Amino acid sequence: MSDTWLEVTLPVPAERLDRVCDTLTANGMAGLVVEEEGEFLRFLEQNRQYWDYVDEGLAQRMKGASRVKFYVPDSEEGQRKLRQYLAGLEEYEPQTVSLREEDWATSWQKYYQPIPVGKRVYIVPDWMRGEPAPEGRTPLYLNPGLTFGTGAHPTTQLCLELLEEALRPGDRVLDLGCGSGILAVAALALGASRAVGVDIDPKAADVALENAALNGIGPDRLSVYAGDVLADRKLAARLEPGRNRVVLANIVADVIIPLSGAAGALMAADGVFLSSGIIEGRQDEVRAALEAAGFAVVRHLERGGWHAFQAERA
Repeated sequence: MSDTWLEVTLPVPAERLDRVCDTLTANGMAGLVVEEEGEFLRFLEQNRQYWDYVDEGLAQRMKGASRVKFYVPDSEEGQRKLRQYLAGLEEYEPQTVSLREEDWATSWQKYYQPIPVGKRVYIVPDWMRGEPAPEGRTPLYLNPGLTFGTGAHPTTQLCLELLEEALRPGDRVLDLGCGSGILAVAALALGASRAVGVDIDPKAADVALENAALNGIGPDRLSVYAGDVLADRKLAARLEPGRNRVVLANIVADVIIPLSGAAGALMAADGVFLSSGIIEGRQDEVRAALEAAGFAVVRHLERGGWHAFQAERA
């Protein structure tokens, strides 16, 4: 495994962010960071009380910014993957910076601070373990690593808010597109009995299990598989179909729409399907797909131009 990584940045006009992210995801890149000035400034303001200082230089560099970032190994294999991911996006000029893996982690540590989410969750970077959590909140320890899902993005927060309301003690949970495992681990920390995660990125399993271990959760309670649940019937059969009371999909609209047709078979009879990662303008398409698949949308949350749905069998 490479000790160095290429940080790849695509400057993208704001109105084309959805298309670029959907194309990268369709090409196999599951771990994306979207940097927008408004979103970044909201993050600063919402978490100001947890900061010792505000990096004004960083805020200035985000002025007017609209960028998509992702990481590939700094190797021949990484270059091959980079060409794969950028297929269809030749109009954009990628900017690359070589980073050692430890440098990447350190660069985030300077401003990644605890984040309260919803009513009960408190996301804490592992290097701040030991600091007390606010009363009534469950600490969730994470190591951001190189597969993303740190809890700072509105899509993850919306999904967590739906999860903490929908989850019942002892539930089985299925996380489709689990990434860092944050949602599956949160479900287990909040009282689920067992969780299964799936991601097309093979790195996700190691990262998710590592984050689970940080929270005292072992492989007896969390299993993670790599693959495409829509294309691999054998994989789908391993996901305990019919037994998962909560099914999660924090991905993008173009993946959630086909997943809507498969989610019902993976759920328990009284199950709920929580979907997030739906950018403004695509929410009606997703709702229509859910209803066509036999679901009724019972909750709809929106924040910062992103949407999330809680759906149940109609």
